[in-house]
Amino acid sequence: IVPSAAVLKPSSSLYAGKSKDGEDNFISDFCIGTNTFWKGLVMKPVRDLVEIRQATITPDSPIIDKLTSPPELPGIPRPVWLTILGSVPSGLLWYGYYKFSVEEELFQYELQQTGKVSGCGGYGTLFPFVYGILIGFPASFLHIPGGEFLVEAAGSWILLGQINLYHRVNELCTESEDMKSELGLSEGPLVEWWAILPPPLDVVVGLRQVHFLSEYWRVKRGCAKEDDI
Repeated sequence: IVPSAAVLKPSSSLYAGKSKDGEDNFISDFCIGTNTFWKGLVMKPVRDLVEIRQATITPDSPIIDKLTSPPELPGIPRPVWLTILGSVPSGLLWYGYYKFSVEEELFQYELQQTGKVSGCGGYGTLFPFVYGILIGFPASFLHIPGGEFLVEAAGSWILLGQINLYHRVNELCTESEDMKSELGLSEGPLVEWWAILPPPLDVVVGLRQVHFLSEYWRVKRGCAKEDDI
């Protein structure tokens, strides 16, 4: 016997469901393809160094191990104080590694959980920006056509990736009532469009992203809560 609700369900709703699935599949396929393409442009010894692994880092691990660890599953909790400690002395170079690691962890975690992804991973997010800047800046300086376009495209790509990261962190932090309770939230903690604002507002939302993503992974790993700044 087919339930009457199923019989009377409007065909437009069925179409909308299929359309949404198709859109999700397209986005996931695009993101996976982008990650795979840019990963192929990275030398194998480098890929081996940053290959994702199962959780090894613990709260008691030395700070240097936390800063230099390859991405892990579940992701490594990297609180704000640790991110600042790695970023400031290195002139933000370590922040680039942080960006790669958190994107790759989320990419692999989504793939493991659902078989689909909503971001381009560490390779697909960071390396288009890196190559765009490395090629675009010299080309622009030498007045080679397309140089300025490459720089602008690289900046737009990393900005869109950051907005998408904020959206995904909001979804993760509100994925269940238990998670919201653990994090002390009633709604997503980030205002996504603040990413396009000038400092200090973009910095504020960026630090909140660091904090709440770190807290999300802490909960997933079953670690005790620690003070952050």
